[in-house]
Amino acid sequence: MTIAVLSVASEAYPLVKTGGLADVVGALPAALAAHGVQVTTLIPGFPAVARAIDGAEAVHHWPDLLGAQAWLRRGEIDGHPLLVLDAPEFFMREGPLYTDIGGKDWPDNWRRFAALGRAAADLASGSVPDFRFDVLHAHDWQAAMGPAYLRLAPTGTDAARSVMTVHNIAFQGAFDASIFFELGLPHGSFSLDGVEYYGQVGFLKGGLESADAITTVSPTYAQEIHAPDFGMGLDGLIRSRVGRVHGIVNGIDPAVWNPAHDTALAQRFTAETLDTRVANKRAVEAAFDLEPGDGPIFTVVSRLTWQKGMDVLAWVLDDLVATGARLALLGSGDAGLERAFRDAALRHPGRIGVRIGYDEALSHLLQGGADAILIPSRFEPCGLTQLYGLAYGCVPVVARTGGLADTVIDANEAALSAGVATGIQFNGVSTESLKRALHRTTTLYADRDAWRMMQLNGMAADFSWDHSGLRYADLYRSLLGD
Repeated sequence: MTIAVLSVASEAYPLVKTGGLADVVGALPAALAAHGVQVTTLIPGFPAVARAIDGAEAVHHWPDLLGAQAWLRRGEIDGHPLLVLDAPEFFMREGPLYTDIGGKDWPDNWRRFAALGRAAADLASGSVPDFRFDVLHAHDWQAAMGPAYLRLAPTGTDAARSVMTVHNIAFQGAFDASIFFELGLPHGSFSLDGVEYYGQVGFLKGGLESADAITTVSPTYAQEIHAPDFGMGLDGLIRSRVGRVHGIVNGIDPAVWNPAHDTALAQRFTAETLDTRVANKRAVEAAFDLEPGDGPIFTVVSRLTWQKGMDVLAWVLDDLVATGARLALLGSGDAGLERAFRDAALRHPGRIGVRIGYDEALSHLLQGGADAILIPSRFEPCGLTQLYGLAYGCVPVVARTGGLADTVIDANEAALSAGVATGIQFNGVSTESLKRALHRTTTLYADRDAWRMMQLNGMAADFSWDHSGLRYADLYRSLLGD
């Protein structure tokens, strides 16, 4: 029996993307199709999405969806079913998805994403003609009101089961209690087992409380969020639902991330032609105005935030250069951190290159040309950049947390002797631990045989969606009693 799943999120690659969430949501339909699951993706009609489906038919109309008119439009995403919530008042805003151009959250974000959740719940409860789904799968706080509405205020009588995936529990969608009365929920829903969260309305909290199953994007992170240090105030709820929490590591789409076919590279390569990878290193040097050389190039492709450990990295850049290494950084985020990295590039011309912003093609070149990718995150639910690095022979240097711990095999003495190492892990995100990791990495880089072994091990690892897709399919079937 084919299982019909409605996957709801605010982003989906290749239509709209600000981070790894979009990559995961975009990859799920193909990943699950092989396991008897048809995924229909529901996303908001942001301007880029509206342009991509221009002229798509409207298959449903809401005259008043959280205070605005909205239409449901049908399209395709990479050959799979797509539904777009076309609510111009909410989503037709050029620029960032969640903030104004000044970086301040839109004041009506609660209304925008409650509308997304309400639409999802309507579809998943059988009240929208011609649509029926077995499972509603919501991703992060922007979609979390879907499971909440489905449990607390369904509009139909054929409710699907629900799954809530936490890509990062730090982002929770908490809003002032005054909005509750405009959500269209029963009065009693502002409670401990509803959407109330420390006196506010918690979108993610409501989704976690309401879903039939909770998933995180790595097994280690599923365990970490049971504890206060990682649960971000929701650890008590997670502990209370421990039997429903599952850790399923993210995969990567080999159709998008494959050095043998990647048109963003200066030179495509495989494990058998690894030596030709050096052409990409030369291209990275040129793109970031780095001095040419044979010494290692570290890269960072990241949001520049405290969570990602970028403040600690900024403190050790002089040490990185002192080891003989260079750095090519692509990212944006905290203004102070952006300034710190720019200042470091001015201090070390030719040794540190910085691009503030995001460039998809350039991120591929960095994975294909840099020698090592630095990911000193304080917490990391899964992480995708280390998976891209493994696939492209760019050795990950990671903090031992979350999905980083699950996907990178540390080059300790035993792993090197056994020939299984794929990267470098370090404990605790501090200047001293990061300095030691940098020195370990440059020492290993000088051992060409050991380094090549790590590259080849990483490229041979299977981080496609095959296994993770099966885990999701099994979870759906368990909810449906199959």
